[in-house]
Amino acid sequence: MSGRRKKTKPVTLEGKLRQLTTYQFVPVLALIAVIFSVLISYSSSYRGILHNVTTASEFNQDFKETIDLEMYYYVVESRYSQGLPVETVQDAQALAQDLRDTTTQKESRDAINSVVKLCASLESKMSQIEETESYDERSLQLENNIYVLTEMIQEYMYTYLYYEAVQLDSLQERMTHMLYLETGLLIVFVILLLTVNVRRSLKFGRSITDPIGALCVRVRGISEGDLTVQDPVEAQEYEIQTLSNGVEQMVERLNRLLEQSRQEQISLRSAELALLQAQINPHFLYNTLDTIIWLIEMEQYQQAVEMVTSLSGYFRSSLSKGRDVITLREEEQHVRSYLEIQQVRYKDILQYKISIDDSLYQYEIPKLTLQPLVENALYHGIKRKRGLGVITVTGEEDGDRLLLTVTDNGAGMDEERLRQVREGAGEGTRIGFGYATVQERLQLFFGAEYGLEIFSREGEGTCVKVHIPKRPAGEKQPVSPRMGERRQED
Repeated sequence: MSGRRKKTKPVTLEGKLRQLTTYQFVPVLALIAVIFSVLISYSSSYRGILHNVTTASEFNQDFKETIDLEMYYYVVESRYSQGLPVETVQDAQALAQDLRDTTTQKESRDAINSVVKLCASLESKMSQIEETESYDERSLQLENNIYVLTEMIQEYMYTYLYYEAVQLDSLQERMTHMLYLETGLLIVFVILLLTVNVRRSLKFGRSITDPIGALCVRVRGISEGDLTVQDPVEAQEYEIQTLSNGVEQMVERLNRLLEQSRQEQISLRSAELALLQAQINPHFLYNTLDTIIWLIEMEQYQQAVEMVTSLSGYFRSSLSKGRDVITLREEEQHVRSYLEIQQVRYKDILQYKISIDDSLYQYEIPKLTLQPLVENALYHGIKRKRGLGVITVTGEEDGDRLLLTVTDNGAGMDEERLRQVREGAGEGTRIGFGYATVQERLQLFFGAEYGLEIFSREGEGTCVKVHIPKRPAGEKQPVSPRMGERRQED
């Protein structure tokens, strides 16, 4: 199949119809086309050789005398010296390389290859003289190297011109013989052409009907669910071949999109599961229960009740009746419950402030977006700082987006650690678990243009900004390719 496709280039149906009409009514035109094509071929070869001869004639006929004299001036350090004539040699070498690229005759190529190599050697010998300090040694190199090389270059260039001229004469003679031969074959060719026209008409009909029938079978299979990528239907007509190629490319892209969607949903599920597992942290639960027991033992019953209430609200928000997306009000309450619990445990070092305008509560946000960032701020910022620390959570409108910010005045990060966290989140590496996981979930939900920004300065604190689109709760959103498959499964 691939071999036939290389030999026969697809053409348009209109072109084939015109071609068939031409063969039927003007058969001699085909012969004329052949004759002209042969003439053009010979003419092209003739022009190529003539071009080589013309180009070679531009070679400096006084090349040897010029180089020898300039090198002599350079060696004796004459006031007429203009330095090493490297540019002249390079020009000669470039001309020879151009000739080599268009020369086909073996003897000519051998001669011009020798010119190229000798020019390179001549340039090398010039550099050798430049590096030689002794006058005697430079003079000896001039006699034994430079003069010999320039003479050989000039001789090989003349040899090249001779062989090209011989080939030019031979080609002209062959062109004359070919004209007589083509005239003699004219009658035979016309008879054969008429016979071929009949067969060609039949073949033309089959070349259309056969691939169209095969393409119909293929499309029927796709409509029945066969999405395996197959070799395109082979056709001589451009339109049919393009249609068949497009069908197979469409199937291949569809398979890639399905696989990409499947992988993205796997990643989303993994990220959600990992994040949920991190939130239902046994150590957090144990420590909170220990604190409640301690409050009861200290007879601080009201605080114990408040902490149990906060713990209940915290886990209720974590589960959210199985929803992936909750309102900003619910997410704020989840964060508040978490901070209320932690403030009891870390009352000497932790203060917090939540400032989100009531008008933003209606918008949706992926569950467990802010809490992991607040937890990072506490454990990696406030706890590592001596003295009282403050965590601030804010929310505001930013055009058609929501801008949520989690800021702490804790230990902060140096530039290297900050770079690692940013790069790790971009590559999906779990450096800074909460940050990387939230970033992955947000971009899976909303796209690469949304997500997190992190800023930090060692000893001053860290700020994480969350960018998400404004989507009112309850409003039906378009199903994205990333989320479509997942919602179908739910």
